[in-house]
Amino acid sequence: MRNCDVLIVGGGPAGLSVASALSDDINSIIVHQDAEIGRPVRTSGGSFLSDMRRLSIPEKYYQLVDRIEFYSDNSEAVFDIETDKMVVLDITGLYRYLASLSDHKSRELILAAKFLTTSRQSDGGYISTIRTRNNGEETIHSKYIIDASGWQCAVLDALGHGVKPNRMGVGTEYEFVQENYPMNRAILFVGSPVLSGYGWVFPTNYNKIRLGVGVIKPDTDDNPRDLITALLASGFLDKMGVKVPADFEVNSGIIPSVSFDEKAVFDNMIRVGDAANCATPIAGEGIRIAIEQGRLLGAALSKTIHENAPQYLRDFEKAYAAKYARDYKIGFWANQRIADYEPADWDKSVRRIRKLTESQMIQLLRSQFNLRNLLRTAVLHLKRKFFGR
Repeated sequence: MRNCDVLIVGGGPAGLSVASALSDDINSIIVHQDAEIGRPVRTSGGSFLSDMRRLSIPEKYYQLVDRIEFYSDNSEAVFDIETDKMVVLDITGLYRYLASLSDHKSRELILAAKFLTTSRQSDGGYISTIRTRNNGEETIHSKYIIDASGWQCAVLDALGHGVKPNRMGVGTEYEFVQENYPMNRAILFVGSPVLSGYGWVFPTNYNKIRLGVGVIKPDTDDNPRDLITALLASGFLDKMGVKVPADFEVNSGIIPSVSFDEKAVFDNMIRVGDAANCATPIAGEGIRIAIEQGRLLGAALSKTIHENAPQYLRDFEKAYAAKYARDYKIGFWANQRIADYEPADWDKSVRRIRKLTESQMIQLLRSQFNLRNLLRTAVLHLKRKFFGR
């Protein structure tokens, strides 16, 4: 049996960031289902420059975006961003960088390993079972266990503290080279070609662009792979100047799309990242939040272990809820509202977006809702309901 202080289930940005923030004297094991860190790619990688700088992420791991375009069937909105600029992350490079931050620590990384189950012991610790390709089933004893398994919520489910989300964002993305595409330009699109979902075009820092389509399950029965195939045949991409070659890579991913749950700490088990529903409900981006919360959890857990003081974990949970709960609840309400939109509704929405200031538009993408913007949104909602505009 392997032994460690902290078992981390999941080698994405949240789990890797927890490991990087643990004190050097704390033993940790990361169990990751894929054979490589950062491969396959499971996310489009949209984020914001200010957050990457605040988190000290090197510039070589993202592409700067200072132009954002919104399209529907008959409307468009264009923003040249001056202040809070967007970035598109090099997912593979970034995740491997995050893993390297704990290379010098007392940390073991087990790849191509499936987490099977865990049980709480009388001493407060956990006995977990994993299966590796080379050694079959193995057991790990840990004092603490971190659920960073993403939408699968594997640890949460195994301990009976919750279940996998019943509503999820499912996306498919084509990654390819397009000559002469402006690499500072990102596109978000809605409307009849992706009526049951949404779409995006993102540039990367390695001279490829990502064309993706996402839907919310079970709000629709449509498959994003079918939608993106139909999109290519529709001619909708022509007005955006996007041309998909015959040769492309395919990325696919899933994120939770459920209401915010403030509970993150369950005795010596803590959930973080998408297992704690960190993906924002409007744009579905959460890597910056996963890194931030992972690091904060690693620091809080280190203090808890050193001082035998669970209060640090409770403080972590309260701070997470205080920072995100209100905005997430409002964003989730909006997310559910737009599920029934028709093309005409999307045309009106893009026209409304066109009237926003740069700051308001970015706050919308971030799922940040101050009082002034909330009142403005309420007025627009009433106009739409009673006057159809």
